[in-house]
Amino acid sequence: MSPLWLLAIVGLVGGAWAYDTPYCDGRQTIVHLFEWKWTDIAAECERFLGPNEFCAVQVSPPMEHLLASSSGYPWWQRYQPISYKLESRSGNEAEFIDMVNRCNAVGVRIIVDAVVNHMTGIGQSGTGSGGSSFNADNRDFPGVPYGYNDFTPRDQCPSSDGQIHDYSNVNEVRNCMLVGLTDLYGGSDYVRQKVSEYFNHVIDLGVMGFRVDASKHMWPGDLEAIQGLTKDLNTDAGFPAGARPFFYHEVIDQGGEPITVQDYFSVGRTTEFRFGKKIAWGVNDFSQLGNIYDAGWGMAPSDKALNFVDNHDNQRGHGGGGDILTFQNGKDYTLGVCFSLAHDYGFMRIMSSYYFDNSDQGPPSGGGGSTSDVVINDDGTCGGGWVCEHRWNAITQMVRFRNAVAGTSIENWYQEGDNVAFSRGNKGFFAMTKYGSFDKTLQTGLPAGTYCELISHCANQVTVNADGTAMVSIHNEQEPVFAICVGCGDGPSPTVDPSHTTTPGPTLPPVPGTARTVIFIHKITSPGQDLFIRGGIDSDQRPGCTETAETDPCAITQETNSLGTETHYDKYNSWRDGDTKLDWFGAQPGQGTYSGQSAEGSPLAWTTSTPGAAGYQELNTFGEHYWMIDVQMNCDETEGGWFELKGYLTNGAGWETDITQAASCTGDAGGSKPYSTTNHMGRCGYINVFEFSGNSCQILSFPNES
Repeated sequence: MSPLWLLAIVGLVGGAWAYDTPYCDGRQTIVHLFEWKWTDIAAECERFLGPNEFCAVQVSPPMEHLLASSSGYPWWQRYQPISYKLESRSGNEAEFIDMVNRCNAVGVRIIVDAVVNHMTGIGQSGTGSGGSSFNADNRDFPGVPYGYNDFTPRDQCPSSDGQIHDYSNVNEVRNCMLVGLTDLYGGSDYVRQKVSEYFNHVIDLGVMGFRVDASKHMWPGDLEAIQGLTKDLNTDAGFPAGARPFFYHEVIDQGGEPITVQDYFSVGRTTEFRFGKKIAWGVNDFSQLGNIYDAGWGMAPSDKALNFVDNHDNQRGHGGGGDILTFQNGKDYTLGVCFSLAHDYGFMRIMSSYYFDNSDQGPPSGGGGSTSDVVINDDGTCGGGWVCEHRWNAITQMVRFRNAVAGTSIENWYQEGDNVAFSRGNKGFFAMTKYGSFDKTLQTGLPAGTYCELISHCANQVTVNADGTAMVSIHNEQEPVFAICVGCGDGPSPTVDPSHTTTPGPTLPPVPGTARTVIFIHKITSPGQDLFIRGGIDSDQRPGCTETAETDPCAITQETNSLGTETHYDKYNSWRDGDTKLDWFGAQPGQGTYSGQSAEGSPLAWTTSTPGAAGYQELNTFGEHYWMIDVQMNCDETEGGWFELKGYLTNGAGWETDITQAASCTGDAGGSKPYSTTNHMGRCGYINVFEFSGNSCQILSFPNES
């Protein structure tokens, strides 16, 4: 069983296969790449979202839509369907398929923004983005096809003009036209069939789920019927057998109306608009941050809420707009999103926007209704009119934090004036201050050790004392946020053997001769991906290197040990056969193959710290997704006991990025590396723990040897 499948199955506790379950291998954050093209989303999955452990992308509606040229091709034309062909401003079906495949390959899932309450507005006719003709007044949409009888009968709408005016009248809200949009008759078996066919088509292509637009204007029973006709998720895309699509429904419930989010819990999660207001009020007055979830206000419980600080509607003053924060609020917006990511409420979606001067304005364009490429600047920010909040440093780092602390609750709450802090169980600690400067000793609830502060990219190291307290210091006017977590950067892992220390200590003498050496690299992978290492000593450090591993003075002699005989280790055991060198060149002559697939270096096997689970290894005291190799290494061929390595991931990322490893590693066998390199540096004779493309290093002695 592959790691992704295993974790998906293990993670299902109660409500198995429900519509409210995302299948993201533990990742906790969706990003809405609003109006991005499919080609740009595919690239962003590979270069940024995958490495930074985002769960999924909510994409703009992919179906054929209105071309509102007379209005300047506004964003809202995407929410007026012509047909369910995958031909939109973001790209064609082939580009959509390529995006889904590439994002899935790096562990990032796709969520379709589904517009199925209605078709275009009355008074519209012509040709859609995919070339289909239509006439809304005649209710004629041959691209589906839909005809007059597929729209809600006029006698079911109680208003005088067929429009929604009275939101206290449930029949009017669900049976009349929303702002003049032709209302589909969800009670029709034919309409249910056509909508489910659309859903099933993109499920077959590998999407994970749907954000259903305007669900408040659809009867829950109609949605239940439509969703009941959908297929299970596609196992070829890496989803577990029997997994149901993930649905969340746009239900604008601010209280005071008869239609509530609770009406839709049978069909998935609901969008919790009150959360954004609570965050805006709390950033204005930190004393209000302690009561973000208010059941008395009718808010959805955490396991049913899809929460957000802002969305594409309300940042423009539409769809429940009002007291919210947006990217235009700068630092306050950063604080609001970071606090939301640190909180334990709901499943989080963050916004990625473009700049606009009026509420109708479409995305950056070269004219004619086209969409411009997303420009990535040298510093990682976006240009060309794109905001890219998801790339703002503090927000990106807090996405990592949210993953690390998943499953824990808020403890050790502290709030005084415009400063707030809390722990997430014993896995993470978060703090923020309104004005950029804060110093106070606080209870973190974390195990003792030295931690990497995430917002500073480990430039700041934080010592947690034996009693769990730490000095929390924030001195950053633009990003006044602080976050540390177990297993992040240089922090200790959640179940480290108590005989091991995590603070840097004096460098122990090198181990002579041949010694057992273990390497762990933490990496969440996708089905079909395997992890290898290559290494030795870099040619910049040791002259005379050659490209023949067997005689290369920069290669290090090793014998790769077995990790077990279970089926789980079949690949590892095949590839370790004949692997006698840690070198930079991939497979050695005579190295074993698996089902015809050659090795790409020295193999690692996926492991877990969960006893009894496939891949359990006693030396893994760190958690899931720790890929492991166990070798007998000739320490005399290293540089004072140190060696270099870099991970290589098949079917996806390839080489790790360059590493800026700290001068000293944590762990009881840590100490200072002998020279600088852009690779990981480990120690022969010890347990070495790294993060894929990360800068942390932890070096531990074997149990009972410290």
